[in-house]
Parts: sequence; C-alpha cells; structure tokens
Amino acid sequence: MSTLAIGIDIGGTGIKGALVDVDSGELVSPRIKKPTPSGGEPQAIVETTAEIVEEILAGQNEGAGQGSGTAQGQDASAAPVGVCFPAIVIDGKTMSAANVSKKWVGLEAEQLFEKRLGRDIHFVNDADAAGVAEVRFGAAKGRHGLVLLTTLGTGIGSALIYDGVLVPNAELGHIEVDGKDAEKRASYAAKERGRLSWMRWAARLQRYYAQLEFLFSPELFIVGGGVSKSWQEFLPLLSLRTPIVPAEHRNNAGILGAAALAARR
Repeated sequence: MSTLAIGIDIGGTGIKGALVDVDSGELVSPRIKKPTPSGGEPQAIVETTAEIVEEILAGQNEGAGQGSGTAQGQDASAAPVGVCFPAIVIDGKTMSAANVSKKWVGLEAEQLFEKRLGRDIHFVNDADAAGVAEVRFGAAKGRHGLVLLTTLGTGIGSALIYDGVLVPNAELGHIEVDGKDAEKRASYAAKERGRLSWMRWAARLQRYYAQLEFLFSPELFIVGGGVSKSWQEFLPLLSLRTPIVPAEHRNNAGILGAAALAARR
C-alpha cells in the first residue's frame, strides 16, 4: 500500500510542494517553489499549483526510469493531493482571503483545483495544516489532549488539535485582548511596525497566551512562523503553566500537513 501523498502550500508570496512519505514525514522529492502570481487571482494560482504537481510527478517518473528509487519504489502517479491555503475553508469553499485576491471569498475553491488537476484533493487552511504536521511529525508527536499551534507572522494563524483530531478554522488571532484584536498587537508584523524590543513584544505575547491558556487549558503551545527560528529571544520571557515550544517544521509544515490529511482522507 502506498504511503505517498503530494502536499501543496499556497502563500501570499510563494507556492511550494513536494511528494511526502506520510508514514515517516519525510519529503521524498525535491521541494518545488514558484512565486505566487501577482494579484493572487484564483485561476493563476490554480495553474501554478498544477504546474508544481506536474513537475513533482514528472520528476518521480524520471527517477523511476533511471532506477533511482527516489520514491522508495512506490508509484506516485495516483498519490492523493493536499492543498493548504490562507483562508477559512468550509466544505471546500474559501470564506476569507489573506494576502491574495478577494475573488477567493465565497469561491468553490476545492472544485476549481480538482477540475484543473483531474483528481480529488483535500483542501485545508494553512495554519490547520501546520498544526497537523507538528502533531504527526514534529513538536507534538506522541502528545495527547489539546495542542494549540499559533503562527506569528503578518497576522496570527492558529490550529487546535485534540488527541490527533483537527478542529478546523480556529481563528484565534482575532480574539480580543486588552480591547483590541490580538494579532494587531501581538503578531510579528506588529513587533516590526512598532519597532518593539524582544522584551516589549514578549509582554504582549504574555497577555495573548495567558488569555488562550485561560480559555482552552491546552496541554501544549507550539509557536510557528518565521520568527520561531529566533525562539530563544522571546519564549523564555513568557511565564505560563502550559509548556510552550517552537515548531519543528517551519518551511515544510504546510506541505507535510496537507499531504497527511490527503492521505488520511
């Protein structure tokens, strides 16, 4: 039985994808990345996604022809495809749009991808995919109970996973803290805009994570986003009951999570 799936991670600036062994959580093809088409229009993004899927499969076929065993001897042609996207996703429809065209709002996006790719896909929010990746293959592997992942970037993305089961579309970057939308004060973009020191930013994060801790009582917080590579600068400044750790799969989290969910489906 094949353990391969293709994961695609669509962002505001780049679209990347790879073939994944969903048993081990390893990429078994080179990661392909292309710029997100200017304007983030639906048809252009779908076309770029199709190009990436076709390049992944072509690379595997070429490798198989040379006897390289790059996909561990498995046929990738029928591998399920998972696509993660920066939007609230309900029944395959995108209900919001972050850093892409507003034409995505209310769009039957899953159907659009399936028509172009000629196969069923699993379509999911990007932070949800990252959370699944950390539970299956990363910082929360083997953890039970509620795991809460946040991604600190332009905004704050979030994912809730309970005993390995995803609770989709948790928009916890938008809870109110001190009378304001949390991500406007505590995202990494807010730190950059305000030229905040690590200590001043950590004070805002403390208020945010303390509120999440009070509301959800998670077993573990995971912090993702590009700034998590500098976790030593701010995580030790937080004082919480709940353990809080950096994500392990920053660049590949969306790919891994989307592939894992597609394979599970």
